[in-house]
Amino acid sequence: MQNHTSPADPVLRTMFAARKRVFVDLLKWDVPVLEGVYEIDQFDTSEASYVILTDDKDSHRASARLLKTDRAHILGELFPSLCDGPVPVREDFREITRFCIEPTLSRLERRAARDELVTALADHALIAGIAAYTAVATLNWFRQIAKFGWRCRALGPGSRIGGENLIALQIDIDAQTPADLACGGIYRQGSYRVADYELEIAA
Repeated sequence: MQNHTSPADPVLRTMFAARKRVFVDLLKWDVPVLEGVYEIDQFDTSEASYVILTDDKDSHRASARLLKTDRAHILGELFPSLCDGPVPVREDFREITRFCIEPTLSRLERRAARDELVTALADHALIAGIAAYTAVATLNWFRQIAKFGWRCRALGPGSRIGGENLIALQIDIDAQTPADLACGGIYRQGSYRVADYELEIAA
């Protein structure tokens, strides 16, 4: 694995710090922590991009990492057995990972941030020519995602791995998706940023 240094971009720093609070402190995932503050793993490379929502002080509200499916990504590298058939690999597909809502927000603020992040992912896909997202999710989270209104389907029956019931999924995106999310009560536009992170590698 690469030896990462902390990112220079302050917005990325707040995002990686929020990931540590959510995935390590709250969910107790056994994943790398940099400098005791940032959750950064082997998939945080120059191939990754990030959809990030911040407040007016550039503090993290919500974020998600997008990985190219024709490069190393979590479903293909770690969980291919979750797919009934081949892992979807296309230049115009992205894998959603590290879907992260700021844990210090109130319940209502978290719901708003979640909806804005889902909306941003749909809008970004249409702008960037992304035809579909894939992801690995817990069964409970998959059931929530499937109710958002967009076209979401399981890629296999799921499996119990590491004490969690996990499932691979695919979300197809087209011009109808925003309207579908609006019908599901999810579509909520807000400002977001898409960041590409060129990792600084320690000498």
